[in-house]
Amino acid sequence: MRTKTVGIIQPDLQFELDLWVQGFQRVVGLDEAGRGALAGPLAVGAVCLPPDPLIATHLSGVRDSKQLTPAERAYWAEVIKAHAQGWAVGLASNEEIDHLGIAEATRLAAQRAISALPWGAQHLLLDYFRLPQCHLPQKALIKGDQRCLSIAAASILAKTERDRWMTQIDRVYPQYGFAAHKGYATAAHLERIQRWGACPIHRRSFAPLCNLKEREESV
Repeated sequence: MRTKTVGIIQPDLQFELDLWVQGFQRVVGLDEAGRGALAGPLAVGAVCLPPDPLIATHLSGVRDSKQLTPAERAYWAEVIKAHAQGWAVGLASNEEIDHLGIAEATRLAAQRAISALPWGAQHLLLDYFRLPQCHLPQKALIKGDQRCLSIAAASILAKTERDRWMTQIDRVYPQYGFAAHKGYATAAHLERIQRWGACPIHRRSFAPLCNLKEREESV
């Protein structure tokens, strides 16, 4: 599959190569999806690429997931899984997000993704956030999903796995249209919240749902 790259920065292996030279063979990139949604879980992808510069050729179309179409993400997700040394996706539920806050829920999902890898990671590369309670060496990169290939790969797996989850839950709550908007604050989603109220997968701590809850309790 060809991916349009005009005006788009291509992520590379500069950060992985530096760590491979230092002796870190299991370098794991992490990125999240669903942080700003009003419903559903937050997902964090974890991808460990084999310590071989040729992997960049196999993943030549991998970009930050936001820069790809759904069809491109689906295609590259399968290529990533086929070529990665290891991969996993961790989730934090909407209840955990409401209880812990979005930052701590992101860290929880990241820890779950790391724990689900088939072996221990040696070094982490993260898109902006850090894991202060994790003992592993780590590097937080600004716009890491646009600059670092393993983080970009992780962003694709986080996005595709979360989208799959939201599409499946649409069958349970079809009146909200989750398969179309994936829980984000689109006009259609907001209109359906006003019509139907919140359902069990909505994040009650997020506006406008927290205000809706306040109105419901005051009636």
